[in-house]
Amino acid sequence: MRDKYNYNYVFVFYDIDEKRVNKVFKICKQYLVHHQNSVFRGHITPSNLIELKTKLKKVICKKEDFITIIKLINRASFEEETLGTNEKNQEGLIL
Repeated sequence: MRDKYNYNYVFVFYDIDEKRVNKVFKICKQYLVHHQNSVFRGHITPSNLIELKTKLKKVICKKEDFITIIKLINRASFEEETLGTNEKNQEGLIL
């Protein structure tokens, strides 16, 4: 039997049809920090993670769209290494 964990940090990666991408972006922005193009990440409570997934499921088309949520117990449970620099201000992106 799988152990139940309270995940408090997530990465969200998506590939969404352009008709719905703005809606998905806005939903993710309510809960997480925009990291890069179609990637969000950040701290999230278990109840907010449930809300986020519920809202995303209502917007996407399961036959055309793709979302992956990587759940971690906390930010300390992974190590990040960045190569290169992203000079774009992702926070100011307007779709």
